[in-house]
Amino acid sequence: MGVIAYGVTADERPLLERALGLEYDLRCLDLILNRDTVATATGREVVCSSVNDVLDGEVLRVLAAGGTRLITQRATGYNNIDLAAARALGLTVARVSWYSPYAVAEFAWALALAVNRRIPRAVSRTRDFDFRLDGLMGRDFHCRTAGILGTGKIGTAFARIASGFGMRLLGYDVAPSDECHALGVEYVERDRLFAESDLLSLHAPLVPGTYHVVDAAALALMKDDAILINTSRGGLVDAHALVETLLAGKLLGVGLDVYEEEAGVFFFDKSLEVMTDDTLARLMTFGNVLGTSHQGYFSRDAVQQIVEATAANIADHLAGRLGENTLVGPGTGEAGRSVP
Repeated sequence: MGVIAYGVTADERPLLERALGLEYDLRCLDLILNRDTVATATGREVVCSSVNDVLDGEVLRVLAAGGTRLITQRATGYNNIDLAAARALGLTVARVSWYSPYAVAEFAWALALAVNRRIPRAVSRTRDFDFRLDGLMGRDFHCRTAGILGTGKIGTAFARIASGFGMRLLGYDVAPSDECHALGVEYVERDRLFAESDLLSLHAPLVPGTYHVVDAAALALMKDDAILINTSRGGLVDAHALVETLLAGKLLGVGLDVYEEEAGVFFFDKSLEVMTDDTLARLMTFGNVLGTSHQGYFSRDAVQQIVEATAANIADHLAGRLGENTLVGPGTGEAGRSVP
């Protein structure tokens, strides 16, 4: 059986080949799946998609016509897949329900600590043998307030680390976590979360209700010296409003592992090209903004779990089973299952 995987990194490829290559006819591509590249999937029953692939109605129609029957996304989020179109075409769609929450939570903390203590600037200086401390002063997180927007598995892991720092914990979620309550998280209204957090970390899925949840109004509520971290989905933050906020001299720093228009940019070498996204280009000029390219999930533990879940999704498909990861398939309903 033919399997094709898109957006495969050099580090991910051997894990996929060990899990799938011996049993299936596997092809791994570093291409993003979209209307321009979809023809490469012709004749492949299974498509292993990545979070930046574009699986709109047109792409899905080409896939179905070419013999694809299963799309298994190597991520928890699936806002890039038109589930209604997939169901109408008789395609099965699955995802990875969960993987190590510590991968993203620990990376969010890596960004927070690096932004707070000015580590990128310090490293750049010392490489030039400039050992001054001017402009590198950070502050203790101990006894300050950590705000967590979204207290699912990753948000809870982030809260557990924040508790270890001795921070006051505030949370916002439509479904409060008992484990977060036990950690001492106080659930508050969203505006209060923005207003009182010294460190605000985003761990919510991208759904209509969370799109641009951090907009100009929310940013105006935040403390002038707050730190904002986003390792979830780029669409949670209004990037243009964030640029305007930073231009006004507000926020101590920002750590971004995701960006709203990252598709077709992140995971590629654009160093020899003109960056035509003015907002992204402007964000990267701020000395207090630390940007990475959607690597929060990218630990060996998490990627191994993603690969194992992908293999299980294929096995379920071949056996005609509905697994815990199935979003669209017989009996799953028009919109599929919701994100836990």
